[in-house]
Amino acid sequence: MKAAEIREKTNEELDLAIENCRKEIFDLRLKFQTNQLENTSRIRTLRKDVARIETEKTARRKSAN
Repeated sequence: MKAAEIREKTNEELDLAIENCRKEIFDLRLKFQTNQLENTSRIRTLRKDVARIETEKTARRKSAN
């Protein structure tokens, strides 16, 4: 997910996106442990997406004050 896409979303949409990413990370980690995961780079991509979303949420909180 690009930073520009993240900035366009509402706070509720960001919360939902974080929740979905974390669920997918959990599922991918389970597959990784059972040697069923083919694309291991997807975990890293999702972790970075969560970090980008959290960064945007923090920036919004700070700018509201």
